[in-house]
Amino acid sequence: MHDKHQEFYDQLAAEWDLMFTAEDLERLSNLVDKLGVEPGMTILDLGCGTGILFDMLRRKVGAEGSVIGVDFSIQMLLTAHRNFPFANVNTVDADATALPFADDTFDMAVAFSAFPHFSDQQRAINELHRTLKDGAKFYVIHLISSKELSEVHQKIGGAVEHDALPPEKSMKDMLNQDKFTDISISDQPGLYLAKATNNK
Repeated sequence: MHDKHQEFYDQLAAEWDLMFTAEDLERLSNLVDKLGVEPGMTILDLGCGTGILFDMLRRKVGAEGSVIGVDFSIQMLLTAHRNFPFANVNTVDADATALPFADDTFDMAVAFSAFPHFSDQQRAINELHRTLKDGAKFYVIHLISSKELSEVHQKIGGAVEHDALPPEKSMKDMLNQDKFTDISISDQPGLYLAKATNNK
């Protein structure tokens, strides 16, 4: 399953940024403004793709902070690296279910348009719990609802046909195995936003 996904995203890398309209980027920027990013933070962008969030995040963390983008698609990462050659942005070729980072590394993690594609969502959450500091926030963001997202993936078919956001209760259960607190999920037409606070 994994290789199919990698292949799918490698092929999409060149056109990926064109899928986001100016309006999408403005909405995303407004969302990022509300995440509580502070100068000096180390932020994990999980499933970063071509780095759509990089510029928004790197400006907020400043020279003292850093943004680490992780993706399993090499082509996506190469595009991201080319687009954002900044000292406070790094890209890492890795899988969300096996993060190559020490415990308590990150001050925040964001998964934008990525969570449905993780091969094992619970393992990805367990890895986030391990690599996030105590009290660090984790966000799952989509610019459409979970229902709209499933419809889009079914239309595309192929590798992503069955990729979906878990139902609200399942998502809360996955986060809530004594790992995260303050869990909230907003799922409405035009936006999916899940947030949780790491609890060690």
